Amino acid sequence: MKLPDFFKDSFEQLMDEHEYRAFIETFDGRRNFGLRVNTLKIMPEKLFSLLEREFDPIPWVSNGFYYPEGESFGKHPAYHAGLYYIQEPSAMMPAQALAPKPGEKVLDLCAAPGGKTTALGDQMHNRGLLVANDISPKRVKALVKNVELMGLTNSFIVNETPDRLKVVYPEFFDRILLDVPCSGEGMFRKDKEAIQSYSKYKSAECVVIQRKIFEAAYAMLKPGGTIVYSTCTFNPQENEENIEFFINYYDLEIHELDPVGGFEPSRGDWTQSKDPLLNRGLRLWPHKARGEGHFVFCLKKKGEIKKNNDQKPYTDYTSKEAKDAAEIYRNFVVDNMNGFEEGIYHLKGTSLYRLPPYIEEIPLVKWEKAGLYLGECKKSRFEPSQSLLMASKPEEFKRIIKFDKDDHNVIRYLRGETLFHKGDKGFGAVCYEDYPLGWVKHDGEMLKNLYPKGWRMM
Repeated sequence: MKLPDFFKDSFEQLMDEHEYRAFIETFDGRRNFGLRVNTLKIMPEKLFSLLEREFDPIPWVSNGFYYPEGESFGKHPAYHAGLYYIQEPSAMMPAQALAPKPGEKVLDLCAAPGGKTTALGDQMHNRGLLVANDISPKRVKALVKNVELMGLTNSFIVNETPDRLKVVYPEFFDRILLDVPCSGEGMFRKDKEAIQSYSKYKSAECVVIQRKIFEAAYAMLKPGGTIVYSTCTFNPQENEENIEFFINYYDLEIHELDPVGGFEPSRGDWTQSKDPLLNRGLRLWPHKARGEGHFVFCLKKKGEIKKNNDQKPYTDYTSKEAKDAAEIYRNFVVDNMNGFEEGIYHLKGTSLYRLPPYIEEIPLVKWEKAGLYLGECKKSRFEPSQSLLMASKPEEFKRIIKFDKDDHNVIRYLRGETLFHKGDKGFGAVCYEDYPLGWVKHDGEMLKNLYPKGWRMM
């Protein structure tokens, strides 16, 4: 691989000769591929049994596993059922380091396409509030789809600048994940375009952006709260030197992360102060572990954290129109599902949502999804969403059309084809084994395929 000369020169000066040689050679090596089991829906052993195979574990994530290059796990029915998320192995560490707890208020500030967001939601067990933001309107669409695919119901997906969010959420969050835009040196082996967009001054430009984003994140973090800063670059300017700046400028403490599975301590000796406290983060080097380049550092805002007030479930509505729409939805549930869940219902246009915890009304931000998107209310008629189905279990449906894993009807359904099946009229859930895939409308003999066109298997 042709690497920029200034990139090679920089690390040749930082590393000893033996390590430098091993480092540079990895760029002509093979990538590592990983998937993270979605434990909201299935446990690893059950997934392995379903797929009839074993996987090598990723040592820093209990539900992360390597899979061989060339295998199409993004086209498997189990993927369409939301049973796992495909993610670069080292990119699984930041969410693991943040370690959110169920019931907390958590922010993923630079969230798209959703790998870290869905990992956080998994750890939170769909309890508490997970605000996932991305500044790019295009990228936030992918974030929404991945959140829906994984069955998250506690997320609030927004499309805002960090400066706008810090006005809305001053000292609000218990934990913040800050996977900042960076020069992307760690992705050179994975993505050749990362090299083409790289320049001699890329890191310096990124540092300015990273520090501005951190300023907003710090303003949104509660006293006593935790922030994990991460990048997918090797450059000390964007990594240790930034942390050095943060601890000098803000009221922060360093929380040490344990090196595991080939991750090694960050390199405080590459900073101006050479402070050994700056060794308490993590670096992944591709010549030392099975993953691409990554940097992770955990910081805590000084002070005592205030516990969140527990919210007891209750039903309310943000408007009269939302109440009317919720009644239409309730009638749909009576006919087609088992149980109407309490919550605060909100109507945006014709779209009905059940809001996540700690949100009783929508703040003044640009948003794409609030809690669980239930479906569309049109002229006293309710059309259920794919999001509702992916967040539900088989026992919540009155009509189940279950196909075994080897039944070709699973693929036919995912391609959008019409299926034939005798049964009661009404909406039903097509399941891959015991895992919902999508809706159908049953007329007694034929199943009208309602699998979203944008999700279909080609």
